[in-house]
Amino acid sequence: MNIQTQYSYEKIWTDTNEKDLLRIITEEVGDADPSGTLMYVKEAIKSGKTISVGSCKFKLKEKNAN
Repeated sequence: MNIQTQYSYEKIWTDTNEKDLLRIITEEVGDADPSGTLMYVKEAIKSGKTISVGSCKFKLKEKNAN
């Protein structure tokens, strides 16, 4: 699963690995179960949704995108 992230102040989406996803979520939610939040994000974006956690958005990378 290729996940992209975008902070509210950014204009482009960035491919993000799992380690960095957990770091970002930890920064955004603190100690509120970052692993559980990541599992929720992964499940929610499967249908093409964009999910916001704090000031960061998460989406599934489009297959035809570079």
